[in-house]
Formats: sequence, structure tokens, C-alpha cells
Amino acid sequence: MSRCLISKVEVQGFIERCMTGVGTKQHHARSLAEVLVEGDHRGHYSHGLNRMDMYVKDIQTGICAKDGEPVVEKESAATALVDGKNLLGPVVGNFCMNLAIKKAKEAGIGWVVAHGSNHYGIAGYYSMQALKENMIGMSFTNTSPLVVPTRGKDCTLGTNPISVAAPAKDGDSFVLDMATSAVALGK
Repeated sequence: MSRCLISKVEVQGFIERCMTGVGTKQHHARSLAEVLVEGDHRGHYSHGLNRMDMYVKDIQTGICAKDGEPVVEKESAATALVDGKNLLGPVVGNFCMNLAIKKAKEAGIGWVVAHGSNHYGIAGYYSMQALKENMIGMSFTNTSPLVVPTRGKDCTLGTNPISVAAPAKDGDSFVLDMATSAVALGK
């Protein structure tokens, strides 16, 4: 059996073409492409190209908005509340992490919370953005009820992903990227 390897650039281009083909803005399509390719690159295939169909359908059916930009509703020197305007999760996630990093550079800490977002891919993508700035990064999100609690019979808990990334010497950084369920949705 032979393997077919496709370059990251080719895959990103394919994702961007698919998303702009259904009306997504180019820079929104790029945000999604970067997150999905990183998911595959890190071995989280359940959160990589396998999710393309979901994102395309979410735009086509109006589950996700294709127009607009995230908006800061309220902020202080170190914190912000963002309305994601129901955009693609990676668009909102990148906006929030970029803002958190900016605030951390200026105030020593940056804590940004969003509402009105959607599935944002692997949580580790966002926390690892802080590593590039030699900062500790954290990213958390909630999900729909998908997990039955111990002794329960109905799904009442989300998989609620958590990621923490901390820089270390010689690039040996710590990265935690996990769901709070036994496995992430899609695995």
C-alpha cells in the first residue's frame, strides 16, 4: 500500500477554494484552512480535513454566518468580551487569541471571552499561538451536550475541549490539547 502525501500549501489552497466557493471571505477561509491543516499535521485527523464537509454545510445552510467580523463588546486593559457574530469558529478563535496576545504584551495578561461562535477546530492551535510569542497560552470552549455523565442516561455534558501551552527551553514546550470526555467528538 502506498501513501499519498500532499503539501500543506496544496491542502490549504483546496480548503480556501472550497470555502470561498460557498461565499466565505478569503481571510476567513484562510483562518479555517490554517486550523484544519494544523489539526491533521498534529495527528488530530478528526479535527482536520475530515471536518471540511461540516464547515461547507454550515455555511451553505446558514448555521454559520459568512459575512461580518468579530466585534469587541466590552474591554479593559487586560480583558475583552467578543461577539463572534456567528462566524466560523477559527475566525473567532484567531481574533480572540490575537487580541489576548496583544493585551498580554501591553498589560502582562490577556483574557478574552467570546460568544456567538462555532466549532473552532483543535483547541491547541490557539494556545500554541502564544508559544510563538514566548507566552503561556490557554484555550477553552464549550460544546453541545454530547456526553452522558456517570450514572446518567441522557447527554447533558459537552466534550468541552481544553488546551494549555507553555514555552520551555530549547523548544521543548508543553502542550496539552484534550477533551473532557473519554475521546473527542469525531474520533
